[in-house]
Amino acid sequence: MIRKAKIADVKDIHALINHHAKKELMLARSLSELYENLRDFSVWEEGGRVVGCVALRIMWEDLCEVSSLAVAEEHQGKRIGSELVRICIEEARSLGVPRVFTLTFRPEFFEKLGFKRVGKERLPHKIWAECVRCPHFPDCDEIALVLDLSAEPTTQ
Repeated sequence: MIRKAKIADVKDIHALINHHAKKELMLARSLSELYENLRDFSVWEEGGRVVGCVALRIMWEDLCEVSSLAVAEEHQGKRIGSELVRICIEEARSLGVPRVFTLTFRPEFFEKLGFKRVGKERLPHKIWAECVRCPHFPDCDEIALVLDLSAEPTTQ
């Protein structure tokens, strides 16, 4: 079941994200950062446990970021990640934001969902503010991908 995250979910989200961050698959998040940005998060709950999470961050009037997508290893391959990204796309569309982007080490996953690779220079510099905290900085090999919602038919 997908739902908006609640205060009680923060520690589970923290553990899930930081488990993947230790493998250098994503950027670690502090508890305080998660509490401050909790309204950006949606979770997949199964059996009373958070097994997946994602955040949709509004960057500007025409751009949102799908970030902090993480699924517990034992639940991967069940389309949980795809459904979490779909929820972000629907939310961006409902907000009237025409483009959604992500930065990832697994571009193929997002390409299956309709995202297209773009050069990082096509994204605003503001999005790189977190990069200094990344273990890959300054030699980042994340791939930037964008989904143009204005080019897609709406499904309402």
